Amino acid sequence: MTSEPKAPSAQAEPPRLGLFAQLIFGSRWLQVPLYVGLIVAQAVYVLLFLKELWHLVAHSFDASEQQIMLVVLGLIDVVMISNLLIMVIVGGYETFVSRLNLTGHPDEPEWLSHVNASVLKIKLAMAIIGISSISLLRTFIEAGNLGTTRSNSTETGVMWQVLIHLTFIISAIGIAWVDRLSESGHRKQAGHG
Repeated sequence: MTSEPKAPSAQAEPPRLGLFAQLIFGSRWLQVPLYVGLIVAQAVYVLLFLKELWHLVAHSFDASEQQIMLVVLGLIDVVMISNLLIMVIVGGYETFVSRLNLTGHPDEPEWLSHVNASVLKIKLAMAIIGISSISLLRTFIEAGNLGTTRSNSTETGVMWQVLIHLTFIISAIGIAWVDRLSESGHRKQAGHG
């Protein structure tokens, strides 16, 4: 007489946690107000974007091409910061608080299906580099408008901004490199296990 293996139930009960483990695990919900605060910050950026866009449209006939370019770069900067906020809000909540259960939703972000703390760090580092690049481009355009009357403080400011931008790039490369080493180590362990 052979016994048939029991089919796993459709919904397995989650393991029971002790009181202290429940407290520790439940503490992740303390992050929810932080994400709500970032949503409020996102709304502030939307208002800032609309204000700058209105300013651009209202003064476009009176402004030079370079002035328009600076305002447009400011708009792009706001959009990139807003994208960074979305990545932190959605990716952080999904990674550290609770699943959003968006699988199959037509608007599910492509990157969300494979997000984890490591991927989120790299995406955030790349977004910060993009934001820094836009700010640096604005600084170069503004410095070019000052012509030969640039003071040492302006040159020093540009130099510091370039150094900070390079630091962001080196940091992103370092994060990606450490992540790759970590991933390689996990694959080796899985192969020997």
